Amino acid sequence: MELIRGLHNLHPRHRGCAATIGNFDGVHLGHQAVLGQLSERAAELGLPMVVVIFEPQPQEFFSPATAPPRLTRLREKLEALRRYAVERVLVLRFDARLAALSADAFIQRVLVDGLDVRYLVVGDDFRFGQGRAGDFRLLQETGAREGFQVVNMHTFAVSGGRVSSTRVRSALAQGDLETAEALLGRPYRISGRVAAGEQRGRTIGFPTANIHLHRHQSPLQGVYAVELFGLEQEPLPGVANLGRRPTVGGTRLQLEVHLFDFDREIYGRNVHVNFLRRIRDERTFESFDALRRQIDADAAQARAFFASAR
Repeated sequence: MELIRGLHNLHPRHRGCAATIGNFDGVHLGHQAVLGQLSERAAELGLPMVVVIFEPQPQEFFSPATAPPRLTRLREKLEALRRYAVERVLVLRFDARLAALSADAFIQRVLVDGLDVRYLVVGDDFRFGQGRAGDFRLLQETGAREGFQVVNMHTFAVSGGRVSSTRVRSALAQGDLETAEALLGRPYRISGRVAAGEQRGRTIGFPTANIHLHRHQSPLQGVYAVELFGLEQEPLPGVANLGRRPTVGGTRLQLEVHLFDFDREIYGRNVHVNFLRRIRDERTFESFDALRRQIDADAAQARAFFASAR
């Protein structure tokens, strides 16, 4: 899969494609339906399949203090898109210049001059351009003039409700991992590189793989039964805390995973953590010993979950 950062990195060989545009946060079942439809039509037309995304996401640009937590960082999003036969991803930097583009100018510069789109799929609620003035009707009218077809992907529903990134976030915030999995088509996952920590867990018999999240907020926090992928024996069961570790004075959001019956150095390894069952909220304990007793209980609860699942 080819990653193209910015319109200035488009070349003549990139012209002529079947494309879709959106945030694709989480790459949930609704997104997957769009990608499936696009893939089929791209194959019929003999065109490469291109996904256009924004970085940062528009809400993060306009309202950084109130933007919802991401389901997927850019790296995670790209990993997910790679699974769906996407040949190219065009990442547009969402800044003041892009935000000021009129809807007509966006179509001309990105879709016509930049990509020479022949077939475009968008969600039924897709809006674009300055003041969100652009919509599906404008795309269709322009496509008719410029020679590209525009189709909208109607609402994709699960359990009687629309599948959306907002609905996934709500399920995760409530600890409803089953609903989140049903909307995503897979367990919710966070990826990252294992870094050296303060090794406090080793002193109480619970060594952890520490994963820096490189994000200011997370759609979920607390203690979970998890499975870790990316090592030779995958999946590896364990218990994880995702939070700021208030008992030891932590401030940075961090994921700490204790793997059961595992004793290997894995610093520097890129791993993926699937969240399977919520155990409790993160909270502050009056002593390190009280924290140790609670971690022992959390681990027992997670082991019981895996035993019942088997």
